Amino acid sequence: MPAPTDPRAGWDLPAFGSLPRTSDLEPLVTRVLAPNPSPMTLDGTNTYVVGAPGSGQAVVVDPGPDDAAHLAAVEAALAARGARCVAVLVTHHHGDHAEAALPWGEHFTAPVAAASGAVAGPGGWLLAAGDRVDLAGTTVEVVATPGHTADHLAFRLESGAVLVGDHVLGRGTSVVTHPEGDVVAYLESLRRVHDLGPSALYCGHGPELTEDPGAVLEYYLAHRAFRERQLLDALAEGAGSVDDLVALVYAEVPREVWPAAAQSTRATLAKLAAEGQVVLGTAGEVRPA
Repeated sequence: MPAPTDPRAGWDLPAFGSLPRTSDLEPLVTRVLAPNPSPMTLDGTNTYVVGAPGSGQAVVVDPGPDDAAHLAAVEAALAARGARCVAVLVTHHHGDHAEAALPWGEHFTAPVAAASGAVAGPGGWLLAAGDRVDLAGTTVEVVATPGHTADHLAFRLESGAVLVGDHVLGRGTSVVTHPEGDVVAYLESLRRVHDLGPSALYCGHGPELTEDPGAVLEYYLAHRAFRERQLLDALAEGAGSVDDLVALVYAEVPREVWPAAAQSTRATLAKLAAEGQVVLGTAGEVRPA
Protein backbone atom coordinates (compact mmCIF):
# COMPACT_ATOMS: atom_id res chain seq x y z
CA MET A 1 0.00 0.00 0.00
CA PRO A 2 1.59 3.33 -1.05
CA ALA A 3 1.68 6.16 1.44
CA PRO A 4 -1.25 8.55 0.92
CA THR A 5 -0.48 12.04 -0.31
CA ASP A 6 -1.15 14.88 2.09
CA PRO A 7 -3.15 17.50 0.13
CA ARG A 8 -1.69 20.24 2.32
CA ALA A 9 1.73 19.63 0.75
CA GLY A 10 0.65 21.74 -2.21
CA TRP A 11 -1.08 24.46 -0.23
CA ASP A 12 0.36 27.86 0.56
CA LEU A 13 0.37 27.42 4.34
CA PRO A 14 2.50 29.62 6.61
CA ALA A 15 5.86 28.15 7.50
CA PHE A 16 6.32 26.54 10.89
CA GLY A 17 6.88 29.22 13.51
CA SER A 18 5.48 32.03 11.38
CA LEU A 19 1.85 32.09 12.57
CA PRO A 20 0.97 35.58 13.79
CA ARG A 21 0.09 36.00 17.44
CA THR A 22 -3.42 37.19 16.58
CA SER A 23 -5.37 36.57 13.37
CA ASP A 24 -8.94 37.42 12.33
CA LEU A 25 -9.99 34.28 10.45
CA GLU A 26 -13.56 35.34 9.61
CA PRO A 27 -16.08 37.80 11.05
CA LEU A 28 -17.02 35.32 13.77
CA VAL A 29 -13.53 34.17 14.74
CA THR A 30 -10.22 35.53 15.97
CA ARG A 31 -7.35 33.15 16.69
CA VAL A 32 -4.83 33.94 19.43
CA LEU A 33 -1.68 31.81 19.47
CA ALA A 34 -0.40 30.78 22.89
CA PRO A 35 3.35 31.06 23.55
CA ASN A 36 3.89 27.32 24.09
CA PRO A 37 5.49 25.95 20.90
CA SER A 38 6.94 22.44 21.07
CA PRO A 39 7.23 19.30 18.94
CA MET A 40 3.80 18.25 20.25
CA THR A 41 2.01 21.62 20.27
CA LEU A 42 3.57 22.75 16.95
CA ASP A 43 3.42 26.57 16.72
CA GLY A 44 1.56 26.64 20.06
CA THR A 45 -2.03 26.17 21.21
CA ASN A 46 -4.65 28.02 19.19
CA THR A 47 -7.17 29.84 21.37
CA TYR A 48 -10.27 31.06 19.54
CA VAL A 49 -12.42 34.07 20.33
CA VAL A 50 -15.85 33.53 18.77
CA GLY A 51 -18.78 35.94 18.56
CA ALA A 52 -20.92 37.95 16.19
CA PRO A 53 -19.48 41.38 15.40
CA GLY A 54 -21.31 44.08 17.31
CA SER A 55 -22.79 41.65 19.85
CA GLY A 56 -20.53 42.92 22.61
CA GLN A 57 -19.91 39.31 23.64
CA ALA A 58 -17.64 36.40 22.76
CA VAL A 59 -16.85 32.89 23.88
CA VAL A 60 -13.25 31.79 24.34
CA VAL A 61 -12.50 28.29 23.04
CA ASP A 62 -9.51 26.33 24.37
CA PRO A 63 -7.84 28.96 26.55
CA GLY A 64 -4.71 26.81 26.69
CA PRO A 65 -1.94 27.38 29.21
CA ASP A 66 -2.58 29.62 32.20
CA ASP A 67 -0.06 32.19 31.01
CA ALA A 68 -0.27 35.90 31.84
CA ALA A 69 1.01 37.04 28.45
CA HIS A 70 -1.47 34.78 26.66
CA LEU A 71 -4.34 36.08 28.80
CA ALA A 72 -3.30 39.64 27.92
CA ALA A 73 -3.30 38.78 24.21
CA VAL A 74 -6.78 37.24 24.47
CA GLU A 75 -8.04 40.28 26.38
CA ALA A 76 -6.64 42.50 23.62
CA ALA A 77 -8.51 40.43 21.02
CA LEU A 78 -11.71 40.78 23.04
CA ALA A 79 -11.18 44.53 23.33
CA ALA A 80 -10.62 44.82 19.58
CA ARG A 81 -14.02 43.21 19.13
CA GLY A 82 -15.59 45.41 21.80
CA ALA A 83 -16.61 42.18 23.51
CA ARG A 84 -16.56 40.60 26.94
CA CYS A 85 -16.08 36.88 27.47
CA VAL A 86 -19.38 35.21 28.41
CA ALA A 87 -18.22 31.55 28.37
CA VAL A 88 -15.10 29.42 28.11
CA LEU A 89 -15.47 26.30 25.92
CA VAL A 90 -12.94 23.46 25.96
CA THR A 91 -12.49 20.71 23.36
CA HIS A 92 -10.76 18.22 25.70
CA HIS A 93 -8.96 17.89 28.99
CA HIS A 94 -5.29 18.01 27.92
CA GLY A 95 -3.47 20.76 29.77
CA ASP A 96 -2.27 22.62 26.68
CA HIS A 97 -5.97 23.28 25.94
CA ALA A 98 -7.65 23.23 29.35
CA GLU A 99 -5.18 24.42 31.99
CA ALA A 100 -6.46 28.01 31.94
CA ALA A 101 -10.15 27.09 31.74
CA LEU A 102 -11.10 27.43 35.40
CA PRO A 103 -8.74 30.33 36.22
CA TRP A 104 -9.94 32.27 33.20
CA GLY A 105 -13.56 31.41 33.88
CA GLU A 106 -13.12 32.97 37.31
CA HIS A 107 -11.22 35.92 35.84
CA PHE A 108 -13.97 36.65 33.30
CA THR A 109 -16.81 35.62 35.64
CA ALA A 110 -17.88 33.24 32.87
CA PRO A 111 -18.99 29.59 33.01
CA VAL A 112 -16.69 26.87 31.70
CA ALA A 113 -18.24 24.35 29.31
CA ALA A 114 -16.73 20.96 28.44
CA ALA A 115 -17.62 17.28 28.16
CA SER A 116 -15.76 16.53 31.39
CA GLY A 117 -16.87 17.68 34.83
CA ALA A 118 -13.24 17.82 35.88
CA VAL A 119 -12.61 20.46 33.20
CA ALA A 120 -15.90 22.36 33.58
CA GLY A 121 -15.58 22.51 37.36
CA PRO A 122 -18.28 22.44 40.04
CA GLY A 123 -20.27 25.32 38.55
CA GLY A 124 -19.58 24.38 34.97
CA TRP A 125 -21.66 23.39 32.01
CA LEU A 126 -21.45 19.80 30.75
CA LEU A 127 -21.70 19.55 26.97
CA ALA A 128 -22.92 16.60 24.91
CA ALA A 129 -23.30 15.80 21.22
CA GLY A 130 -26.00 17.88 19.57
CA ASP A 131 -26.05 20.62 22.19
CA ARG A 132 -26.36 24.14 20.84
CA VAL A 133 -24.62 26.99 22.61
CA ASP A 134 -26.56 30.18 21.90
CA LEU A 135 -24.26 32.97 23.05
CA ALA A 136 -22.45 36.01 21.71
CA GLY A 137 -24.99 36.60 18.94
CA THR A 138 -24.33 33.23 17.33
CA THR A 139 -24.93 29.50 17.73
CA VAL A 140 -22.21 26.93 18.26
CA GLU A 141 -23.15 23.28 17.66
CA VAL A 142 -21.42 20.64 19.78
CA VAL A 143 -20.06 17.66 17.83
CA ALA A 144 -18.77 14.59 19.67
CA THR A 145 -15.33 13.65 18.33
CA PRO A 146 -13.88 11.04 20.69
CA GLY A 147 -10.71 9.26 19.67
CA HIS A 148 -7.77 11.52 20.48
CA THR A 149 -9.25 11.47 23.98
CA ALA A 150 -12.51 10.06 25.27
CA ASP A 151 -13.92 13.50 26.11
CA HIS A 152 -13.01 15.25 22.84
CA LEU A 153 -15.53 17.66 21.31
CA ALA A 154 -15.57 19.81 18.19
CA PHE A 155 -17.60 22.99 17.72
CA ARG A 156 -19.38 23.80 14.46
CA LEU A 157 -19.98 27.47 13.75
CA GLU A 158 -22.79 29.10 11.80
CA SER A 159 -20.28 29.89 9.04
CA GLY A 160 -19.76 26.17 8.48
CA ALA A 161 -16.27 26.17 9.97
CA VAL A 162 -15.48 23.59 12.64
CA LEU A 163 -13.18 24.12 15.61
CA VAL A 164 -11.61 20.65 15.75
CA GLY A 165 -9.21 20.87 18.69
CA ASP A 166 -6.63 18.08 18.44
CA HIS A 167 -8.84 15.88 16.26
CA VAL A 168 -7.13 17.39 13.20
CA LEU A 169 -3.92 19.42 13.21
CA GLY A 170 -2.90 22.14 10.82
CA ARG A 171 0.36 20.29 10.23
CA GLY A 172 0.98 16.55 10.35
CA THR A 173 -1.43 14.14 11.98
CA SER A 174 -2.96 13.80 15.43
CA VAL A 175 -2.04 11.34 18.16
CA VAL A 176 -4.54 8.77 19.35
CA THR A 177 -3.60 8.63 23.01
CA HIS A 178 -3.31 5.32 24.85
CA PRO A 179 -4.96 3.84 26.82
CA GLU A 180 -7.62 6.57 26.73
CA GLY A 181 -7.66 7.08 22.98
CA ASP A 182 -9.62 4.81 20.70
CA VAL A 183 -8.78 4.36 17.02
CA VAL A 184 -12.23 3.05 16.07
CA ALA A 185 -13.89 6.05 17.72
CA TYR A 186 -11.32 8.34 16.09
CA LEU A 187 -12.10 7.05 12.61
CA GLU A 188 -15.83 7.39 13.23
CA SER A 189 -15.27 10.96 14.41
CA LEU A 190 -13.27 11.82 11.30
CA ARG A 191 -16.17 10.59 9.17
CA ARG A 192 -18.64 12.53 11.31
CA VAL A 193 -16.77 15.79 10.77
CA HIS A 194 -16.36 15.01 7.06
CA ASP A 195 -20.12 14.50 6.75
CA LEU A 196 -20.66 18.01 8.12
CA GLY A 197 -19.08 19.38 4.95
CA PRO A 198 -16.96 21.92 6.85
CA SER A 199 -16.06 25.16 5.12
CA ALA A 200 -12.88 25.32 7.19
CA LEU A 201 -11.08 23.42 9.93
CA TYR A 202 -9.77 25.58 12.76
CA CYS A 203 -7.26 23.32 14.46
CA GLY A 204 -5.95 23.18 18.01
CA HIS A 205 -2.41 23.55 16.65
CA GLY A 206 -1.08 24.85 13.37
CA PRO A 207 -2.69 26.94 10.63
CA GLU A 208 -6.35 26.99 9.65
CA LEU A 209 -7.31 24.64 6.82
CA THR A 210 -9.62 26.35 4.33
CA GLU A 211 -8.64 25.22 0.84
CA ASP A 212 -10.19 21.72 0.89
CA PRO A 213 -11.07 20.57 4.41
CA GLY A 214 -12.74 17.40 3.14
CA ALA A 215 -9.55 16.32 1.40
CA VAL A 216 -7.61 16.66 4.65
CA LEU A 217 -10.14 14.50 6.49
CA GLU A 218 -9.94 11.89 3.73
CA TYR A 219 -6.14 11.97 4.00
CA TYR A 220 -6.38 11.42 7.76
CA LEU A 221 -8.53 8.33 7.19
CA ALA A 222 -6.14 7.02 4.54
CA HIS A 223 -3.15 7.74 6.77
CA ARG A 224 -4.56 5.65 9.61
CA ALA A 225 -5.23 2.74 7.22
CA PHE A 226 -1.66 3.08 5.93
CA ARG A 227 -0.24 2.94 9.47
CA GLU A 228 -2.26 -0.22 10.16
CA ARG A 229 -0.80 -1.86 7.05
CA GLN A 230 2.72 -0.79 8.05
CA LEU A 231 2.30 -2.33 11.51
CA LEU A 232 1.00 -5.61 10.12
CA ASP A 233 3.84 -5.76 7.59
CA ALA A 234 6.44 -5.03 10.29
CA LEU A 235 5.03 -7.77 12.50
CA ALA A 236 5.14 -10.20 9.60
CA GLU A 237 8.81 -9.33 9.12
CA GLY A 238 9.62 -10.14 12.75
CA ALA A 239 9.01 -7.04 14.86
CA GLY A 240 7.85 -8.21 18.27
CA SER A 241 7.31 -5.15 20.47
CA VAL A 242 5.93 -1.64 20.37
CA ASP A 243 9.47 -0.26 20.48
CA ASP A 244 10.38 -2.37 17.44
CA LEU A 245 7.31 -1.19 15.58
CA VAL A 246 7.87 2.49 16.33
CA ALA A 247 11.51 2.30 15.24
CA LEU A 248 10.47 0.74 11.93
CA VAL A 249 7.24 2.55 11.12
CA TYR A 250 8.27 5.99 12.37
CA ALA A 251 11.91 5.87 11.29
CA GLU A 252 11.50 9.12 9.33
CA VAL A 253 9.93 10.95 12.29
CA PRO A 254 12.12 12.83 14.81
CA ARG A 255 12.83 10.69 17.88
CA GLU A 256 11.47 13.38 20.18
CA VAL A 257 7.95 12.48 19.04
CA TRP A 258 8.43 8.71 19.24
CA PRO A 259 6.72 8.55 22.66
CA ALA A 260 3.58 10.02 21.05
CA ALA A 261 3.98 7.63 18.12
CA ALA A 262 4.10 4.77 20.62
CA GLN A 263 0.74 5.90 22.01
CA SER A 264 -0.87 5.84 18.57
CA THR A 265 0.79 2.48 17.89
CA ARG A 266 -0.61 0.95 21.08
CA ALA A 267 -4.07 2.33 20.26
CA THR A 268 -3.89 0.89 16.74
CA LEU A 269 -2.71 -2.49 18.03
CA ALA A 270 -5.70 -2.56 20.41
CA LYS A 271 -7.98 -2.13 17.36
CA LEU A 272 -6.15 -4.82 15.41
CA ALA A 273 -6.29 -7.19 18.40
CA ALA A 274 -10.05 -6.64 18.73
CA GLU A 275 -10.37 -7.51 15.05
CA GLY A 276 -8.35 -10.70 15.53
CA GLN A 277 -5.44 -9.53 13.36
CA VAL A 278 -2.77 -9.45 16.09
CA VAL A 279 -2.19 -11.02 19.49
CA LEU A 280 -1.00 -8.89 22.41
CA GLY A 281 1.05 -10.70 25.02
CA THR A 282 0.92 -10.01 28.74
CA ALA A 283 4.58 -8.90 28.76
CA GLY A 284 4.11 -6.36 25.96
CA GLU A 285 5.03 -8.63 23.07
CA VAL A 286 3.04 -8.48 19.83
CA ARG A 287 2.66 -11.08 17.09
CA PRO A 288 0.45 -11.64 14.06
CA ALA A 289 -2.70 -13.67 14.74
